[in-house]
Amino acid sequence: MDLGLGGRGYLLTGASRGLGLATARALVADGARVLVSSRSASSVDAAVAALGDGASGAVADLADPGAAEHLVTTARERLGTVDGLLVSVGGPAPGSVLETPEDAWRAAVDSVLLGPLRLVRALVPHLSAGAVIGFVLSTSVRQPIGSLAISNGLRPGLAMTAKALSDELGPRGIRVLGLMPGTIATDRITEIEAASGDPAAARARTERSIPLRRVGQPEEFGRVAAFLLSPAASYVTGTMVAVDGGVLRTP
Repeated sequence: MDLGLGGRGYLLTGASRGLGLATARALVADGARVLVSSRSASSVDAAVAALGDGASGAVADLADPGAAEHLVTTARERLGTVDGLLVSVGGPAPGSVLETPEDAWRAAVDSVLLGPLRLVRALVPHLSAGAVIGFVLSTSVRQPIGSLAISNGLRPGLAMTAKALSDELGPRGIRVLGLMPGTIATDRITEIEAASGDPAAARARTERSIPLRRVGQPEEFGRVAAFLLSPAASYVTGTMVAVDGGVLRTP
């Protein structure tokens, strides 16, 4: 199946590793050009080297108010036309609702909500019909995840904001959507399992809770994301797509 990605340009944030990098790989493999960004210069350089031709990088922290304009300017210089954006922000710190301090909530609002919105607002004037904006969210959009109070509180809000954006931008032919990854075998998941003291037992517990009885692989997420960002998904907008092995109990 030809996704129609040849020659198209995409900006991906938080994409030096994990789900963002897997998506960048899938896009480049199908002929797209990508600008990947993250907070670490060394991580960005490593990602660009791994992706090869068609990839360039930029260092940016979405929590920085100046990051949005920097990324948009760089994307237009490197890519020419920006046909799509995939916004992925790091997972907020774990904790319960009552035990999470207020300053942690405030910091997460800036990184999880305001940072992505600043980037979208800066980029939208430069988008044309056929462009797409995607948000990497979490299954916490639909059901709470234990000990992740901030994610449970903020990601549903960003999902509803994406839905509202799809209404606002739909008449211009611009699509907006979200992805809800479940447990995917990224470095972050490995770190969480290691912190449990018994990584093998932690992985086994997780797999028992997944209908497919295994965690997902980054490339499985990347392929879904690349499809949704491509012209092949031209009638998909205003929706949240789960890539979770069946974990969500909602239809």
